[in-house]
Amino acid sequence: MQANLENRVSLDRLEPGRHVWEYELTDAFFSGLEWTEVLSGNVHAVARLDLRESDYSLTIALRGRVQLTCDRCLDPMDWDIVCEEEVEPEPESKELDLNWLAYELIAVNLPLVHRHPEGGCNPEMAALLQNHLCSMSEDPDDGDKDNME
Repeated sequence: MQANLENRVSLDRLEPGRHVWEYELTDAFFSGLEWTEVLSGNVHAVARLDLRESDYSLTIALRGRVQLTCDRCLDPMDWDIVCEEEVEPEPESKELDLNWLAYELIAVNLPLVHRHPEGGCNPEMAALLQNHLCSMSEDPDDGDKDNME
């Protein structure tokens, strides 16, 4: 089942029991976000909601690939997303934004440093970076001594 870009679920309108939604987060979704490190992507999501009379549990499984910017060469790079986690939306929430919850799960599964595997960076940028690397003296504290006197 393909979800629309909104993909909001009103808990008040559901009967108790298990509910499952399958949907895709595509370039259209990622391009609509502000301040995201994800440039584009195609991620298949499965959300399973176990709704009880007084509470609920929500599990989201993700499988796909997103595109990030490499911190070293600034070229796009692909990152695979494969995870399944129980998501804890605010307990008093009466509406679930499944797209946003899936995005938050993607975000916490991204690496802190986005970098191509060794040798995967743009060769021109790698050469430029190599030319501008600072060389350190054998004693890294030598520079600090001058500043302390």
